[in-house]
Amino acid sequence: MNQNTNKTVLILGANSDVAKQCIKQYIEKGFTVIAASRNTVALDHFIHSNNLDRSKVSVLFFDAADFDSHQKFYADLSVKPHIVVYAAGFLVDNQRALTDFKGAKQMMEVNYMGGVSILSIIAMDKSNKNLERIIGLSSLSGVRGRKSNFVYGSTKAAFIQFLAGLRQELASREVIVNALVIGYIRTKINEGLKLNESLIMEPEYVAKFVVNAGNSFTIVPNYKWKIIYFILKMLPESLAAKLP
Repeated sequence: MNQNTNKTVLILGANSDVAKQCIKQYIEKGFTVIAASRNTVALDHFIHSNNLDRSKVSVLFFDAADFDSHQKFYADLSVKPHIVVYAAGFLVDNQRALTDFKGAKQMMEVNYMGGVSILSIIAMDKSNKNLERIIGLSSLSGVRGRKSNFVYGSTKAAFIQFLAGLRQELASREVIVNALVIGYIRTKINEGLKLNESLIMEPEYVAKFVVNAGNSFTIVPNYKWKIIYFILKMLPESLAAKLP
């Protein structure tokens, strides 16, 4: 019997390209998956088109930006999760974010505030003895402010700091918290952007790092992005200011 047969994964923002691959890979490893998203129709289509076992995956409606609904969403779960993945994300162009606060606000709500809201509810439920791990998907954009995307990057930076503190908060309960710090992925959120093709990762590749997350807090998929991550961390401000 697979050791994960009786374990449940809750994926929030499950309609993202990486999250969809996580659904497949978690099921392959024997987990039961609760896939939660605003677009339940797209998720149902994905499950059907990939012939996934419906006894191993259920679809629920979840709106990351509807904070008032989060407590009820969690309370209504038929099974409390062993693993939680927060994969919700939203991106608008930096110039648009600077001139139209609606776009900036939506990035804040989905990328950061929604995560803080629902993950705090889940983490503070001490009656859930199942909880083993919380994984948040973040971005290299949150490592260092750059003039091309610093509004988006600020939401990802804030989310990383929240996850870092949550890791410390949950350490005494032996719940692991991971932050996936991810570079360019071939996903719908990046469609139309001019990106370096040699640095683009496929969603299924990134999903492997989520599903196989270990004990380290920061997980950076791909050795090229690991190098970029450390350069960004160490780069003097005078040089960082010259980045696009």
